[in-house]
Amino acid sequence: MASSSSSSGRYPSIFFSLPIPTALRILALDTSTEHCSVALLLDGRTLSYEVLAKQRHSELLLPMIQRVLQEAGVKLAQLQGIAFGAGPGSFTGLRIACGVAQGLAFGADLPVAGICTLEAMAEETGGGRVVAAIDARMGEIYHAAYVKSGGQWLTESQPELCSPHHAPLLSGVGWAGCGSGFAVHEKALRLRYNGCISQVIHGVRPQASAIAWLAAPRFMNGAGMDPAEAAPIYIRNKVALKENER
Repeated sequence: MASSSSSSGRYPSIFFSLPIPTALRILALDTSTEHCSVALLLDGRTLSYEVLAKQRHSELLLPMIQRVLQEAGVKLAQLQGIAFGAGPGSFTGLRIACGVAQGLAFGADLPVAGICTLEAMAEETGGGRVVAAIDARMGEIYHAAYVKSGGQWLTESQPELCSPHHAPLLSGVGWAGCGSGFAVHEKALRLRYNGCISQVIHGVRPQASAIAWLAAPRFMNGAGMDPAEAAPIYIRNKVALKENER
C-alpha cells in the first residue's frame, strides 16, 4: 500500500491503489488522534478525507462520511463492512469512532472490524519491520512492533503501555520507528534499541485508508464482528491516579 502525506484543505482527498482481488466496499474511520479521517475502499482503491479536528471529531465525522459516500455514489447498504481505529489512542476519540461505526452498522445490518491503530501506523510506513509508538503522556508510550511477511503483518511485540526506557527489545537491525511516541521520546527509544532502528519516519499517524486496507482480509474471509461486540482498545484503563497511588 502506498502511504499518504498530509494534504492541505478542509477535506483533502487521496486515492490509493490496493492489490485487492475482489470488489470490496469498506468504509473506514479513525478519530484516535487530533486528526479525523474517513476512507472508502472501492474496487481496489480508497478515497480518503482527513482534517485536523482537535476536539471536533463528533461534529466533523458524520459529514465526512456522508461526503465520501456521496462522491463515490455508494450507499451504506452496499458496503461489505465498516472498520474503525479501535486504539490505542485518545479515550474520547476511540469511543466516538466505535460508537459511530456501531450505529451505522446496526442501521445497515453490516459487520464491523476494529483495527489496532499501531498496526495501521506500521502499514502507513510502507516498511517491513516497524516499531510503532504513540505518546501516551505521563512519560509513557503505547508500543508495538510488526514484521511484514507474505503481505501480512506479524506481531513481533504485542501492543502495550510502557516507559520508553523499558520498551520491549527487538531482534536484529533495520527497524523503522514511527509515531508520536518517537516524536516525543526519540532519544530514549534510540538509546533503548542501541542501533536496531535504522530510521525514524516522522509524521506517521493512524489513518482510515490504512485501516480499510487492514480490514479487507477480515471482511473477505467473513471475519467481521457483530456491531454489538465492537469495543475500543484502551490498553491504559486508568487515566488518573489517586494521591496514595502516586
